[in-house]
Amino acid sequence: MKAIQFDLNLPKYAVSKAMGKMNPSLYVNGPFTCVQLREVKKPELPTDEWVEVKVKYGGICGSDLNLISLKDSPATSPFISFPFTIGHEIAGTISKVGSKVEQVSTGERVVIDPILSCKARGITPLCRECNQGNFNLCQNMSNGSISPGLLTGTCKDTGGSWGNTVVAHESQIIKLPKNVDDKNGVLVEPFSCALHTVLQNPPKDTDTVFVIGSGVIGICVIAAIRSLDVSCKVVVLVKYPFQAKLAKEFGADQVFFLSRQQEYISEVAKSFHANVLYPVFGEPIVHGGADIVYECVGNRKSLHDALRFAKKGGKVVLLGLASFVDNLDMTMIWLNELEIKGSFAYGMDVYQGNHKRTLQIAVDLIEQKKVNLAPLITHYYPLERYREAIAAASNKKKQNTMKVVFEP
Repeated sequence: MKAIQFDLNLPKYAVSKAMGKMNPSLYVNGPFTCVQLREVKKPELPTDEWVEVKVKYGGICGSDLNLISLKDSPATSPFISFPFTIGHEIAGTISKVGSKVEQVSTGERVVIDPILSCKARGITPLCRECNQGNFNLCQNMSNGSISPGLLTGTCKDTGGSWGNTVVAHESQIIKLPKNVDDKNGVLVEPFSCALHTVLQNPPKDTDTVFVIGSGVIGICVIAAIRSLDVSCKVVVLVKYPFQAKLAKEFGADQVFFLSRQQEYISEVAKSFHANVLYPVFGEPIVHGGADIVYECVGNRKSLHDALRFAKKGGKVVLLGLASFVDNLDMTMIWLNELEIKGSFAYGMDVYQGNHKRTLQIAVDLIEQKKVNLAPLITHYYPLERYREAIAAASNKKKQNTMKVVFEP
């Protein structure tokens, strides 16, 4: 089968990292790239409790782009096995089942919860975190019956959605109802990242929240808030007009454009009834701000804005991509006694009194027509055109890109 794989070769990695900074296209072109389209064997079922899924759509995530541009922290490398087929956003059809699989059968349309935690790894008893439903915090992601991997799409044994087929443990499978199409299906995973964040850090109806970043995750935060029927004021910071349009369509009350000249600082502050103050030197600060800031980017500027625009005693939730951040002024954390909360992926969450996998809650909300995510998909590509697909996903302004998906 065909698959787009990432293979860590240290000499290639070093050259690609150096050359890619000068010409980003070299991350996927030329002799030194770590990313290649290959003919590979279909992944085998690790045990009889696993199933094979024929991929219908495989999404390109911001974390995939981070990987390809070699920006990932080495701290995650013990939880990855090479070479792996990229892709953890998956909608497809079950094409094979192991002999001990009981809850699903061939021909069913499904999405995959890509977290490779204790149950998928055949580890008993479950670790403390998995036992509590915090699969994203599993303590065994480098142990068990399969190779290391935080997620499907980072483990050499499972395949990924940037290939024709992928395998998953029965416990990872979420069935798609008839009225949830595959386009919504492939977006269940990124929506679940946002949904988990909002369910774990819920705003009150009387709150004002600030969403920094309007890529897929930022829009999904807005969508999650509104699908949960929270009527708080939602203020959003965007870069491009097409993002502003989507932010409004998904329920934002006010939208402001990020600008290098920083006019947005006073405009956003005004929406919070806050004051802009000017130090003797350095960037302006804001006195007052949002009850909750959802930071959905993960760079120095977005993190600085997140700390700047949180009110005294407010909360900053970090769900943008993790990275090295130089020269980040953390004075406001101390001065305003801010609560800082990280959010990684999803696990089990409570919705309407029921404790369920976050991805199942996401499917339920789509089935109930609380949200329609399909408009977020803007580009479709076959695997053979992966370089074009990656370029489109990396250049949002040029192509008005939101979600790019492969059709393997």
